[in-house]
Formats: sequence, C-alpha cells, structure tokens
Amino acid sequence: MTHGAEIVQTVDTDAGTARITWHRAEAVKKKARLVLAAGHGAGGGIEAPDLRALAAELPAHGVTVALVEQPWRVAGKKLAPAPKTLDAGWRGLWPALAAPGLPVVAGGRSAGARVACRTAGELGAHAVLALSFPLHPPGRPERSRAAELLGTGVPTLVVQGGNDPFGRPGEFPEGAYGLVEVPYGDHGFAVPKRAPVGREQALTVLTDGVLKWVSSLG
Repeated sequence: MTHGAEIVQTVDTDAGTARITWHRAEAVKKKARLVLAAGHGAGGGIEAPDLRALAAELPAHGVTVALVEQPWRVAGKKLAPAPKTLDAGWRGLWPALAAPGLPVVAGGRSAGARVACRTAGELGAHAVLALSFPLHPPGRPERSRAAELLGTGVPTLVVQGGNDPFGRPGEFPEGAYGLVEVPYGDHGFAVPKRAPVGREQALTVLTDGVLKWVSSLG
C-alpha cells in the first residue's frame, strides 16, 4: 500500500452505519506496529486539521491511522446523539479496527476523545489519545469531566490548545497521563494571527508530540 492511500470501509453498528477511512502504514519503509483509531468531535468530521495532520504524518512511522466517522455523521445529521449512542457506535466499530491484528490506540478529538476514554478499558485499547479533551463546558469549570480522562486505565496522552475554552492545560488535574500543550491553540488548534506561531507550526507541535508518545508505547 503506498503512503497516503486511503481505503474507505463501512461498518454496521447498533447505532447505524459508520465509516472508517484507513491511512495505512507504508509497509515498504516501516512495517505497521500500531493502529490509531481517531474519532471526530460533535461539531465536525474527519476533515478536522488535527486528524488530517496525524493521518498524513504517522503512516510513515509505522502507525496506521483509521479516521472514524460516527453513524450520525454518515447519515448526514447535524447534531450528535447522546454519549451512550456514541459509545455504542464506537463499540460496533471496534472489531473492524482490531482486524489488522495490531494493538489499537483509541483516540479522537473533543467528544471523540471522551468516547475513547470511556470505552478504553472494556474494549482492550492499548492506549488513549485525547485531542482537545473537553474538560468542561466553556465557562463552566465546575462541570468537570476529569473522571473520564483519569479512568482510562491505559497509557493516555492529552494534546490541548493553550487557549482552549473547554479546558486550558493548567486546569487539568494531576494524573497518570501525559499532556502536550499546543501554544495559543483554541479548541480546533487554530492560533490567532498575532500569535508568534502559525497554524502549521501548531500542527507540527501536535504531530511531533504524538509521534514521540506512540514511539514510547510498548
């Protein structure tokens, strides 16, 4: 499989038909050793810049990236369903994600990160990658979702924008997880025009941090 090639797979789940876009590791240069399954957030799909950046970068380093579209997105709906329905969709996808026979890192951005955290233990995820973890609703720090993050039971990495209104890095509790800060980044890792780093630099911080972390996974 040449680097960058995409294979699209549909999967029937209890929540409806989901879709996986596979970005397979380049076998000629680096044999695949992990699958990173990455789900989208409640306000967008797999076209998110951070997900696309990981899909472009990681296959050359032995990581197959599977970008997951939840059934509600595949069906063209505008609003995400309840968390239990998102979890059901993710569970239904898991056998397809595990089919290559490699350890699977469960991941996603925002709502997708929460799904990965909530289900990691029961599904046997190798690790969890939480992009833009929504620690709390904007302006509502008392409504913390830290328990989901702290309860994964597996190696976990958070990649968080320095100006994320859903939780800035300094707001995160101490715990057995790593945290990479994307300076000046918002919830989508966009940076202000006046910031001393640009969008591409911000995404490089993200991909470099994830690469270093996945390289450390046994």
